Amino acid sequence: MVATLGGFLVTFMASSVNIALPLIGAEFHASAVMLSWISMSMILVSGALLLPIGRLADTYGRVRFFVFSMVLLTVALFASGFAPSAWVLLGMRALTGVCLAIGSVTSTTLVMLAYPVESRGRALGLNIGGVYLGLTVGPVLGGLIVHNLGWRSLFLIVGAAALIDVALPVWKLRHVEWREPKAGRFDLAGSVLYAVSLVMLLLGFSWLPGVAGIVLVPVSVGGLVAFIWWESKAADPLLPVSLLRRNRVFGFTNAAVLVNYAATSAMVFLMSLYLQYNRGLNAQTAGFVLVSGTFVQAAVSPFAGRLSDRLPARYVASTGMGLCVLGLLALVFLGADTAYWYIILALCVLGFGFALFSTPATHVVMGSVDKHWLGMASATIAAVRQAGMSLSTGLAALMLAVLVGRKAIKPEDYPSLLTSVRLTFLIFTVLCVGGVVASLTGPGGAAEKRQEPFAPPVKD
Repeated sequence: MVATLGGFLVTFMASSVNIALPLIGAEFHASAVMLSWISMSMILVSGALLLPIGRLADTYGRVRFFVFSMVLLTVALFASGFAPSAWVLLGMRALTGVCLAIGSVTSTTLVMLAYPVESRGRALGLNIGGVYLGLTVGPVLGGLIVHNLGWRSLFLIVGAAALIDVALPVWKLRHVEWREPKAGRFDLAGSVLYAVSLVMLLLGFSWLPGVAGIVLVPVSVGGLVAFIWWESKAADPLLPVSLLRRNRVFGFTNAAVLVNYAATSAMVFLMSLYLQYNRGLNAQTAGFVLVSGTFVQAAVSPFAGRLSDRLPARYVASTGMGLCVLGLLALVFLGADTAYWYIILALCVLGFGFALFSTPATHVVMGSVDKHWLGMASATIAAVRQAGMSLSTGLAALMLAVLVGRKAIKPEDYPSLLTSVRLTFLIFTVLCVGGVVASLTGPGGAAEKRQEPFAPPVKD
């Protein structure tokens, strides 16, 4: 419950804050660039910190780190609600990114450690369902709060709710902890190399096809290659490269997660443009159309978790990826007058497929490593998700820049916009087909069923 509520609050805030950006800009006279940084800073900071925080939480205690993230989240939200300037708000959003990184790493690990093997899938499904629920209700409920009470009230209300997720673990988990023996010195050099390279990669994709993007993307890729080389030599690495080489399930399932998020994350962005420009819907009506797929994700995730307890999880995940292929393929054939039932059906198929994929894939990754590597596995899959989301957004932005141009979209650009949307979904469909293959790759047999036993907490 504690981990699920934390996931809901963070994703609710991440999905609802975009609704408040116009009012924030009007009050602070902030530029469009500043507003984009307010939106993007949380993802940048969390992505850069995922692997280092995963290693630190393994060593110093996952419960302790989770509680700290909830305290920090509460402080950041209340400070955001009273922010005197756009720069202060930007700083608090970056601080929220630290909370997102800690929560992403520790919540999944705590669920894996707190539940026995036979019920882990169900617990993971509920945990991920809370994340999807936050994404689902964020734009709708956040819009109502901002419209009726102002943008500051959004931060203050969620901050008050975060206090509950501070009190619950302090009350229920104050005498328990899960941690692993310290194996060596913290890999500071690897942490810096990873963080800098990842931030450059995310920024580079957002600036393509401009000169800055063309320079940053290859430099960041070189930095990530250097990071992998460094980790292969480090005494106590953030990312054990040998595990990626020797554990096919861990390596290929993470590859499938990367492909899945790269092929689906920009879907809402693209469909929002299509519905508002090509179909003439207002933002509120377009939001109600788009929420159909996210609602299915939230509803199906607990069921997908239970299913992965009963069936081989990688087959459930592969079935979900296959449904994503069908949903994306349906969107390739969008037209200027496509029936709304067709659009909603395609979105629901995508939502159903994504739910079937996400929980079992997490189950497979977390179940493929020893107990002392759970924090690292959780950090790795979270980092892979964010890399996939950034790649997805970068590909979508690149197609729009090439076919529509970096300018305000006018009625004469609508045909080019539709072409861009359809071609991007075609690329995503091809990516997803490759993801099905990666998801199916595994050892099979007894090795596939290998799971770490239930781990009782250490008394502090």
